[in-house]
Amino acid sequence: MTATKRSATEKTATKNRATVWATFRESPLAVKILLAGIFVNRLSGFLNIFLVLFLTSRGYSAGQAVIALGVHGAGAIVGVLIGGALADRLGARNATVISMGSSSALIASLLFLPNYALLLCAVALVSLMGQMYRPASATLLSELTPEGRQIMIFAMYRFGLNVGATAAPLIGFALYNLNHQRYDLLFLGQALIALVYAALARVALPPGRAAGTSTGTGESGPRHLAVLRDRRFVLYLAAMFLHSIVYVQYLSTLPLDVKAAGLKIFWYTLAVSLNGFIVIAFELLVTKLSQSWPFRVTVVSGFALVGAGVAFYGLPMGPAVVITGTLIWSLGEIVSGPAIYAYPGIAAPPGLKGRYIGAFQFVVGLGTAAGPLVGGWLFIQLGHQVWPVLAVCSLTAIALGLVAVRTPPAPAPAETSGDSAASGEGAASGEGAAELSPAST
Repeated sequence: MTATKRSATEKTATKNRATVWATFRESPLAVKILLAGIFVNRLSGFLNIFLVLFLTSRGYSAGQAVIALGVHGAGAIVGVLIGGALADRLGARNATVISMGSSSALIASLLFLPNYALLLCAVALVSLMGQMYRPASATLLSELTPEGRQIMIFAMYRFGLNVGATAAPLIGFALYNLNHQRYDLLFLGQALIALVYAALARVALPPGRAAGTSTGTGESGPRHLAVLRDRRFVLYLAAMFLHSIVYVQYLSTLPLDVKAAGLKIFWYTLAVSLNGFIVIAFELLVTKLSQSWPFRVTVVSGFALVGAGVAFYGLPMGPAVVITGTLIWSLGEIVSGPAIYAYPGIAAPPGLKGRYIGAFQFVVGLGTAAGPLVGGWLFIQLGHQVWPVLAVCSLTAIALGLVAVRTPPAPAPAETSGDSAASGEGAASGEGAAELSPAST
């Protein structure tokens, strides 16, 4: 490509850069329903917040409540993996209806089960069924969104998750007090919301399976092994596992180190609150710029900034170190988060978006679950020197990301029109996805 053509292409890309409002306005109704459903479901996600309090109020021990919380987390990890396969096999709409309808009945049942064994089974199933809609929703978002707007639509997806997660504890506490400090209204409200969303998904979301019925790889064998045959995507999953382990340390190892240094807990809570504010307030705005960067640059930049923020915690611990380190890795989160979430759908060959997205969400959940254990063990062994070791994990993730992430071809300017957004599946899963398939690696 000559310099003149490259300059013209860059000008066209800048002119057609997706804005937040234009992306939402020109998206199909199904995409708007999905984004609203993601937000409302996260907003009503009271169970994982109040599960320990609910069980102890029923007379169960703190140990039993913690076991139930662990079972809930394990169910969520398995649920997203099953949900990805279910989305490819039955279609995103059917997977969402099954997920939301089943979890609605199971959540309501928690109020009436008579013993711990049944409660534990119900908690596992609630978590498993309730999380299956996430890869299904992400799959459909990817299918119905033109390639040029994938990063922006996943920025909106993350915005709904973050705002909902921030507001859920406050709304749950309000319902708890409105019901005279009982959990009936809280859990029944969550069950009703899940049921309404199941009905809305049944009516508003498009039927059918994910675009394409073959793996697009030309290979034989079980479809669930297709993800593992894509070596570059497996490297991406490994990078995401390490990145998730490092990222979650602000919830586990950082408070331990703050306490060990004798700092007031105020500085830790301020840092966590600052991260939530930055992500909610600025991620969509930053995405307007970062969406035009190559995927490899965006993803690796995020890994590097998160690693740099964690490494900064390794300086002599004090308020300035806690706040500055958090600002650095928060910048990495808002720069790369939408691209990290969008990439699995872009990288997947036709017919396997659900499995690729499900595998991605499974690995992120696994890393988030393993992170506190890894960080806690390292902190016991190394004390404050844990941070340079964790930063090495980020360096490894950077190296894997540089090899794993393939930058897709630039989308045609026509992809930014409202008509293209309405046409959906072909734009998101056609030629661009084919160039990223395992066969091309």
